[in-house]
Amino acid sequence: MKLIIQIPCHNEAKALPQTIAALPKEIEGITTIEILVIDDGSIDLTSEVAKQLGAQHIVRNTQQLGLAKTFRKGLNKSLELGADIIVNTDGDNQYVGEDIRKLIAPLLDQSADIVIGARPIKTHEEFSVYKKFLQRLGSLVVRWASGTSVIDAPSGFRAFTRSAAKQINVFSDYTYTLETIIQGGVRGLKIVSVPIRTNRATRPSRLVKSISSYVFRSSITILRIFAVYRPFVFFTLLGLTALIPGFALGLRFLVFYLQGDGQGHVQSLLLAVALTLSGVGSFMLAVMADLISVNRRLLEELSVRLRNIEEG
Repeated sequence: MKLIIQIPCHNEAKALPQTIAALPKEIEGITTIEILVIDDGSIDLTSEVAKQLGAQHIVRNTQQLGLAKTFRKGLNKSLELGADIIVNTDGDNQYVGEDIRKLIAPLLDQSADIVIGARPIKTHEEFSVYKKFLQRLGSLVVRWASGTSVIDAPSGFRAFTRSAAKQINVFSDYTYTLETIIQGGVRGLKIVSVPIRTNRATRPSRLVKSISSYVFRSSITILRIFAVYRPFVFFTLLGLTALIPGFALGLRFLVFYLQGDGQGHVQSLLLAVALTLSGVGSFMLAVMADLISVNRRLLEELSVRLRNIEEG
């Protein structure tokens, strides 16, 4: 059983020694543990430090591609290297390396396909009350969209079986954390959470430059992935938001018309017609998008099967 611990990095030369030193060297049930550092166009000595620290594999982006693309690149490389289990952790030593044992336990006993490390949000001293609220709210939305019971959706400390990693496709340029959970849930992968510990922050978050920006971009990501993987529900809900008020306005106009006062409410009738047509159009889109999603799922299954055939 081969475990590859992948560490996406951007200018982490200072924190990387602590991160790698804390990683477990032996785990029961694992025969080989290897470290993969994905250097996302760092301008410091991240790659050189990783090599000195004994990282077996180093992939370097010639320019900064962002966290999502770097994560996906790491998954692909880990699969090429023959990983049976892939663990993703941050290069800033945010997560306690020894907790990898707890993280992969559900994968070893085959009770899960993906495991997400749940940080102690309620007692986290470095999280403000507002940030804790947003984290809980965001996780609630992701649970609803994915049909899973994930506790800490934004957590980057996670583990994948080889089979699950093959089925993950990251489209977002911003972050992979929410997208991979929704994808996994829609595809029927078993996703569980395990409690993990965190270390004190070594630097400010580079992903969350401002709370408002993070909330906006995360919301766009959730809506986009929900539209891709649950198109019928997405466009049906969109249609209802137009059809219901359109129907209500039409009924209101009918009441006034029957009372002999319809001439003064023509604007309501026009708006009702526009909303109703928009709602009907959205329902038609829902059917078309659902048919397209069937073809997409078939193509994704073919992609996984081809990869299995290539691996022999």
